[in-house]
Amino acid sequence: MVVIYSKGRDGSLQELGRTEVVPNSLNPKWITKYTIVYHFETVQNLVFHVLDVDTQFHNHDIKMLKLEEQDFLGEASCTLSQIVTKSNGSLTLDLIRGEQSSGPTHAQKSGKLTVCAEESVASKTTVELKLRCSELVSKDLFSKSDPFLVISKSTESGMMVPICKTEVIKDDHSPNWKPISLTIQQVGSKDSPLTIECYDFDSNGKHDLIGKVQKSLTDLEVLHSTGSSANLFIPAAVGQNSQNKVLKSQLFVECFFEKTQHTFLDYLAWGYEINFMVAIDFTASNGNPRLPDSLHYIDPSGRPNDYQRAILDSGEVLQFYDRDRCYPAWGFGARPIDGPVSHCFNLNGSSDYSEVEGIQGIMTAYMSALYNVSLAGPTIFGPVVTSAANIANQSLMKGERKYFVLLIITDGVITDLQETMDALVHAADMPLSILIVGVGGADFKEMEILDADKQRLESTRGRVSVRDIVQFVPFRDVQGGDSVLQALLAELPSQFLEYMRLKRIRPT
Repeated sequence: MVVIYSKGRDGSLQELGRTEVVPNSLNPKWITKYTIVYHFETVQNLVFHVLDVDTQFHNHDIKMLKLEEQDFLGEASCTLSQIVTKSNGSLTLDLIRGEQSSGPTHAQKSGKLTVCAEESVASKTTVELKLRCSELVSKDLFSKSDPFLVISKSTESGMMVPICKTEVIKDDHSPNWKPISLTIQQVGSKDSPLTIECYDFDSNGKHDLIGKVQKSLTDLEVLHSTGSSANLFIPAAVGQNSQNKVLKSQLFVECFFEKTQHTFLDYLAWGYEINFMVAIDFTASNGNPRLPDSLHYIDPSGRPNDYQRAILDSGEVLQFYDRDRCYPAWGFGARPIDGPVSHCFNLNGSSDYSEVEGIQGIMTAYMSALYNVSLAGPTIFGPVVTSAANIANQSLMKGERKYFVLLIITDGVITDLQETMDALVHAADMPLSILIVGVGGADFKEMEILDADKQRLESTRGRVSVRDIVQFVPFRDVQGGDSVLQALLAELPSQFLEYMRLKRIRPT
């Protein structure tokens, strides 16, 4: 018998299910299937315990068996992403007996375990929604609100993770947004609770909440079929016993349509990789790295600074989708030894190549660079965006099945806004997404413009971006949650699929 567990960050195990007992076999094949909801934005650690069930218990209900009374044959572990990135959805693991942490002399192999996964038909379903609101309240003193919607799902820990946003509609208290699409894989299931928040857009990034509703896709389907609406509400203040304030503002579902499409996992099974790239801000506004108040300060205790946390949190998810785990890593806004200020230099110090090996390679190159460059400025994104786009374009020309993700970590306001917009409009044609993490307490108003939630970016020559490829999150907004990566990565599969559909690339 196999017992399946999920492993938490603290090492705790939570049982997910048990297979049937295969009697008297050294090469058992189990047929019991268990459904696990796949979340791209998190690392889902799985542990498998293989047990020898004593003959006297063979006729007992599997759920009632006391595991401590069975003989332990071995343990195997992996992440869910390691399985789903295999072209055949199958991963073979060594079964280990004894404590692996005690060293090889105390851990011995005792066979192999093959784990197979397939995507359920339900998760291939995409729901297209068209939403509108009426009687929204004004949050601006001298004008109407500029409303947009954010749809979020709840993680197992209770943290809300945004998975979809509408466009911003200017000066409108009865907005009617363009259709949006949600996959069941994104949401979890049609009955999973969703929070739909209506905000008044503010260019400084501090959007005002107008109101919210909490509904599942099933609830939204009922609203559409019955022609009814849901009232928005303002949550009661934390620590108060008062009830939520129900508003006159209402949410309507104008369209609810289900269709089956190729999913993110379909493309992974077809051989697509997600290749990770990093660009780090070395401008002087970060402060002297040798002083504790610097954003680049390396704590002797080993506690990571915000730059290191952003690299680790994003990298630990994306590394499983990159086969060679060699990552281009750049710095910008610094003066290398005996050189002029560079807005795109190789973090490893090489003049020939930018790649480093593994996430630890990025961390090592970052710490080395802190002592080999002089922090300078200004903050310019254009060259690193262009470098990432060039790598993506070269891969495209070679016919490689690769999609690229550039993580930019910065503390400040960019000074080349239009040049960066030009580079982003060009990059939108490439298999590339850009994730920007803002660290420190700066005003990140320009980042909201690059995020293009209000309107698509436009180049100097008047060309409008074919898609939105930028996601921005201030680190301060997510420090209280599980990790920066969940808010940052949750929309990445949607951007990936948007590119594939735009280019009419279909897995075969």
